[in-house]
Amino acid sequence: MSTMTALTATRARRGAASPARVIRLGMLRIAYEVRSYFRVGDTVFFTFLFPVLMLTIFSVAFGDADFGRDASGQTLGAADYYLSAMLAAGILLSGVQNLAVDIAMEKSDGTLKRLAGSPLPVASYFLGKIGQVFVTAALQAALILLLAVVAFGVSLPSDPGRWITFGWVFVLGVATSAVLGIGLSGLPRSGKSATAVIIPIVLILQFISGVYLVFSQLPEWLQNVASVFPLKWMAQGMRHVFLPDGFAAMEQSGDWNLPGIAIALSVWLVAGLIAARLTFRWIRKDS
Repeated sequence: MSTMTALTATRARRGAASPARVIRLGMLRIAYEVRSYFRVGDTVFFTFLFPVLMLTIFSVAFGDADFGRDASGQTLGAADYYLSAMLAAGILLSGVQNLAVDIAMEKSDGTLKRLAGSPLPVASYFLGKIGQVFVTAALQAALILLLAVVAFGVSLPSDPGRWITFGWVFVLGVATSAVLGIGLSGLPRSGKSATAVIIPIVLILQFISGVYLVFSQLPEWLQNVASVFPLKWMAQGMRHVFLPDGFAAMEQSGDWNLPGIAIALSVWLVAGLIAARLTFRWIRKDS
């Protein structure tokens, strides 16, 4: 049997896979992807632990700084501000940076080419990748919250509505970041260049989106640029959850604008799905 015939037969078997089989293999794939993720030290440091480290550094370095004051005179401390910022950054790192680099490496080292000749359904592969992002992002968020409370005395909201907002912003943000990561995985020409291509994109977004710098203190034109991209909206959603209502006046629109957050992230989710569909290949085009 020729290679082309074998690939055709494999794809036919994939197409005939039942939903139950796709989900079962996807669950197994999630477990495999999570184990693989935590075995790679540099990935764990630069995507999982990096926001935790940055929260620690900023909270210690700027512990006495005033990051804002509402109409009642209430001040905002470093740990309070950077908790929201690092939760949003962690979602971006877990989805965009992690998947874009990881999938580009799998294309380069032949992993995807081998999977193309296996009976693994395509949907199970993507379920594994996206599921891994949800698991690691949830663990990361829990670690960031624990650090903020225990080490820096941040008070978490008691209003259930705030936690409901946290839930949908987190889920929508993770889904959006994951599909964007899949879409961007086709951008690097090789696995070796993946980090050099992807990390600057992620880093610039963090600087202009209110992660490292207070968003309200950025020039208005830069705020407008950041508003085009999803990280700004994820950070704004997290600020709504963890900051007092009085600080909504510091936002670009003067309020938390939850409908705008939902719309912006949904648009980017659809854009990411389209990009992933157009750019993803089991093998590199030059193979």
